[in-house]
Amino acid sequence: MPYTEAQKRATAKYNAKAYDRIEIKVAKGRKAEIQAFAESRGESVNAFVTRLIDQAMEAGENHKE
Repeated sequence: MPYTEAQKRATAKYNAKAYDRIEIKVAKGRKAEIQAFAESRGESVNAFVTRLIDQAMEAGENHKE
């Protein structure tokens, strides 16, 4: 079943309301490498990056004095 224009608009509206966007830039060819790495672990690139950020922030909180 094709993704209708109404579904696209509804999804875009929800995403704009529910999420902030962060853009990162990587060297040419690196994107495919990151995608393959994330997929090999059963994650999307977004899930992979978000997990790493959460882990780093949690580790930083554990080292506060």
